[in-house]
Amino acid sequence: MQIQVTLDLSEQSRSFKLKGRLGWAMVQLANAGKHGITPITRPAPLWSAYVFSLKEHGVPIQTVMEAHDGSYPGQHARYVLTCKAKVQILSPEPEVQP
Repeated sequence: MQIQVTLDLSEQSRSFKLKGRLGWAMVQLANAGKHGITPITRPAPLWSAYVFSLKEHGVPIQTVMEAHDGSYPGQHARYVLTCKAKVQILSPEPEVQP
């Protein structure tokens, strides 16, 4: 997957391209809006790494720690995009050939 991202940052906007799982993660964050994403509600193997890389690209993401119950109580992160973002899919994921 390759996407074009445009971030609306206070007085300016910034555009760049992302691909692969990083592009996928950016689409998930943009679609989630103010509610954000958790590894529990949108499972993916490396959410913290995706967020770290997106922050290195200048994407403003807030990490909010939340408690959870269940068989293994503890905390999990909620990742929230803190600016408006427009994502445009330039090329979808390739089809897997049998």
